[in-house]
Amino acid sequence: MTATATSVAPIEVAAITLDFGNTLVRVDRSNLAAIVRETARAAMEQGFAADEAAFLRAWDEERARQFREELPRSREVDIRERVIRVLARQRGMAAPRDEVPWDDAAAARRVDPAEVESLVDVYSAAFIAWMPPVADATAVLERLAGDGFSLAILSNWPLAETIERYCESRDWVRHLRAIVVSQRVGAIKPHRAIFDHARERLAEPAERILHVGDDWVADVVGARQAGWRAAYLRNRQLDTPLPTSTPPEHHRLAVEPGDAVTLDAAGEHEPDDERADLVIDELDELPPLVRRWPGGPAA
Repeated sequence: MTATATSVAPIEVAAITLDFGNTLVRVDRSNLAAIVRETARAAMEQGFAADEAAFLRAWDEERARQFREELPRSREVDIRERVIRVLARQRGMAAPRDEVPWDDAAAARRVDPAEVESLVDVYSAAFIAWMPPVADATAVLERLAGDGFSLAILSNWPLAETIERYCESRDWVRHLRAIVVSQRVGAIKPHRAIFDHARERLAEPAERILHVGDDWVADVVGARQAGWRAAYLRNRQLDTPLPTSTPPEHHRLAVEPGDAVTLDAAGEHEPDDERADLVIDELDELPPLVRRWPGGPAA
């Protein structure tokens, strides 16, 4: 199958949700590494750890372990859990073999909760300092809110406070009706539960919500399976440490920004859950392509 582009009228929706990492905020490897280094240095300065290199090595290993454990179960990894495991390792607790689960209760007994909260705070503050928003993020949020759409962030993320603090620091909160994060919901996109949770927060029928994101499975397939509309923000995954997926090869997406994507071969079409309603390269291409649902709520 090959992708063909068709021109479309603006999509009528009442609410729009936006992914966070690599949609509103660029998350790259070098800046994430700097954030982890700041966290390690804080652990050293506060006397929580004695070996910065060992802390960093343990962080990388436990991050990878968490993804192996949680992603197959559609669950988010947790930064607090990671901090506990890393500090427990600094204090002599051996990491289990890959096929053996952590004894998290035993690890927690080696760590003061105040130490965990201190490092979580450092991690969030460093993220705000090191990760700039994409160039058009603030302007697009302002325009969409001004046009009367109910807006929300809908994100897979291991620490909800980081996103909330980031939005406060950028004055995005005033445009948002909700911030829905996988760590709090207990399920990651594309799981239906997180989309249903966001729909309830927005108080809109599924068919009146558009989700915008850069990950094909999490954002496009997840939204379509939940009965939502979907906009795919392409080419945002270069040099990112985040788990990602791209469209299947047969989609190709050789289309112009703003085109709808349809797949056709001998009269056959892809299921709705593998179709993006819109494909864009930059966020600022979105506002002209959406129209507020007639009678929808004012901003």
